[in-house]
Amino acid sequence: MTRSELVDRLHSRIPTLTHDDAKSVVDVILEAITSSLVANSRVEIRGFGSFSLSYRQPRVGRNPKSGEKVQVPGKHVPYFKAGKEMREGVNATGV
Repeated sequence: MTRSELVDRLHSRIPTLTHDDAKSVVDVILEAITSSLVANSRVEIRGFGSFSLSYRQPRVGRNPKSGEKVQVPGKHVPYFKAGKEMREGVNATGV
């Protein structure tokens, strides 16, 4: 699902919300999650899942074109862990 599909679904579920208002709601939620991760805070949405940061150690990688070894610096990456209700819901549908 894309951001615009999410906005469309929110708009169709709550008819009193204009399309622009639904877009603003989605933007505010995603911005709040992003700013919390930037501040190194964990975000937990009950029944959905949690977002956190994971640190990847520096390592030696390989340039696939030349085969040359390159240093890959350490970095923080976002990590999502699905909640129990989401996992059970996905497994119940037999996807």
